Amino acid sequence: MEIAVVGAGIAGLAVAGGLLKRGHDVTIFEADSKIRAGGSGITLGPNALTALDYLGCGEDFRALQQAQPKLYGGQRSQNGRWLSKIAPEITTQSLALDRAELHAILKRHAEGAGLRVGVEVVGVDKQKGALTTKDGKTHTFDLIVGADGIRSAVRAAWPEDPGIEDAGYGTWRGISPKPSEGAVMASESLGVKKRFGIVPLHDDRVYWFAVQSQSPDEQPLSQFESWHSPIAELIATAEEEPQFLPIRELAGDLNTYTRGKVVLIGDAAHAMTPNLGQGACQALEDAAVLVAQLAKHADLNKALGAFDASRRPRTQTFAHQSRTIGKALHAGGPLVTRFRNTMLWCVPNALLAMPVAKLASWRVE
Repeated sequence: MEIAVVGAGIAGLAVAGGLLKRGHDVTIFEADSKIRAGGSGITLGPNALTALDYLGCGEDFRALQQAQPKLYGGQRSQNGRWLSKIAPEITTQSLALDRAELHAILKRHAEGAGLRVGVEVVGVDKQKGALTTKDGKTHTFDLIVGADGIRSAVRAAWPEDPGIEDAGYGTWRGISPKPSEGAVMASESLGVKKRFGIVPLHDDRVYWFAVQSQSPDEQPLSQFESWHSPIAELIATAEEEPQFLPIRELAGDLNTYTRGKVVLIGDAAHAMTPNLGQGACQALEDAAVLVAQLAKHADLNKALGAFDASRRPRTQTFAHQSRTIGKALHAGGPLVTRFRNTMLWCVPNALLAMPVAKLASWRVE
């Protein structure tokens, strides 16, 4: 089939590479003048690595996985007290890496696709499989894959497009050299309406994020410097100046991810808050399942119907859960925070590790 992929982000590059390996003719349309990875790090859960295996590029990521530190992870209070711990055999099922590295590998596996950078898609005809670019030209394909992110121009063709909304909090993100104190364990430290995450990368650097409900003018990043070590050092040694970005998500659920000859994947279909670390992971699952269903069904309608039936309930469940967790982590004052942290301390570590085990059992269908 001749397939257009709109967007050269994680979802778009991943699905393009998978489709190419199965003999499809793929053209990628990217509105930006070049493929940009964005800053900071990213964690790929075991389900994402399974999807990458199916898409034919898993070996590159598995090799990086072998180099990452085998350390405990868990949640802490802002003074450093451990509230929960997850064993290394659980944490090492995931891979933490620089987003630029992820994009570079996916781009390499998508070589062979036609790449139209600086070409903005402004509309689609769902029944004809036609897309219109900003220069007024129309291009027709057997299938159009909308992978153009949270502000998707392809999703705008859906009558029930809910638009996007602020989650009520925002984040700074950064990558820093390994702290002087040595080994750093993955953790998320919880304060009052704010939190700080630390994720060791496979290359001996550290990805970190600071999240808060307050505006950065009221509560600047420097407030976190009084939290436990090595937070102050990580902030001070960031490779680039961290910028505060509001976190946004889809304002509601779509009732279908497919219409006619068009299908949505990734943030275009289900942009979610990052509280479960599943945004990119679900995008990669989308890519793998779409490739699988197109291989399984000769009839496009059956393939897209099977994709929607498989992906929409799962991704929307993750989006709902992530939204709920975000609200819980950013609600209440000191008393609520103390109660929440005490409850976390009381929960058995084995119970907290169960969601990761469930992700590890996911398979492409």
